[in-house]
Amino acid sequence: MFMTTDSTKGDLNGRPEIERLVNAFYDRVRSDETLGFIFDQVAKTNWEAHLPKMYAFWETVMFRSGGFTGNPLVAHAKLVPLTDMGRDKFDHWLQLFCATVDDLFEGEHADHIKRCAEDMANVIHAKINQVPDPRFDPARLTPEQRERYARYKQESPPKP
Repeated sequence: MFMTTDSTKGDLNGRPEIERLVNAFYDRVRSDETLGFIFDQVAKTNWEAHLPKMYAFWETVMFRSGGFTGNPLVAHAKLVPLTDMGRDKFDHWLQLFCATVDDLFEGEHADHIKRCAEDMANVIHAKINQVPDPRFDPARLTPEQRERYARYKQESPPKP
């Protein structure tokens, strides 16, 4: 196989790249002073079970092919009585995630997974802490988010 020697990063194109991203990201999380203890001491994460779930989760998010089943809201909500699950934790998680993506990949899918991660951080934080989701504050929407929301509203049939 021909290996390139330049520093060009590829895009996230399938399961192998998802696994690489997830492994690198959780290596960072586990060694992170802010988040590591939440996963290891509070949630007592079984990494052998958690990592394959995260591969399936992100593959499902990106390519609709990962076969993920589960409820991330329930998993995160269980931690609320045990530790601080405030906005700063979600912002830090997102910063680590996006930095990991940027270190390893570039392209359309890399950009998309970062937007998906931002949406998920917002939704999970808002739901488990019972606060308004900042994505629905019109003053905080980016032009891209406004366009996506407008397209969604046009494509979604009205509910009876």
